[in-house]
Amino acid sequence: MTAAPGAASVFLLADNRLLREALTKVLEKQSDLRIVGACAFSSAVEQIALAAPNVLVLDSFEEGSHLEFLREAHRRLHSLKVVVIGMDSSESSFLRAVREGALGYVLKDASALEMVSTVRAVAGGEAVCPPQLSVALFRCAARQHQVPSFHVKLTLGLTSRQQQLVPLIGRGLTNKGIASQLQLAEQTVRNHVHRMLRKVGASDRLAVVELCRMQGLPV
Repeated sequence: MTAAPGAASVFLLADNRLLREALTKVLEKQSDLRIVGACAFSSAVEQIALAAPNVLVLDSFEEGSHLEFLREAHRRLHSLKVVVIGMDSSESSFLRAVREGALGYVLKDASALEMVSTVRAVAGGEAVCPPQLSVALFRCAARQHQVPSFHVKLTLGLTSRQQQLVPLIGRGLTNKGIASQLQLAEQTVRNHVHRMLRKVGASDRLAVVELCRMQGLPV
């Protein structure tokens, strides 16, 4: 099916060729989605940077090479939205993917309809995960905000919004990239960063990240 004007562009990343071809067939039938590339991990970063997709569908998520790859992809394309296909319903793998910027998470046994609806929702700016994993987000948010967030605010004086910027700065995002991720004006982000430096007495952005890490804030 020919994609309609304004269709979201999608790049498929999976080492398994059969999976790439199957996903391509499923997604290219949707008039509001347009496949702009598909490949294995080996040469992925350059191809994705050239294709500049709206959404990256990534098969599985592991520590090491996949983690570094995702960070590099976000550095190249700040507005990139990521959907991860998880091997199983492991909460730790799911939360690692979320911490690295994934907005969508589907399991290997997801139906074609679930995959399409997830990619479509993420392209539209929504976050999607299996119902059985949503409780992990609530538990994680509760742990992070009960102690570290309050402690950082008390010790360093950073507001909740400013603390939200810290992990994004740690990933190497520019003010423009952070603004795109959080849907803020670039000048607003610039003002927050300036105030953060002044509050903690830091000479640069990375020093703020390190201070927050020392205070127990996940970054």
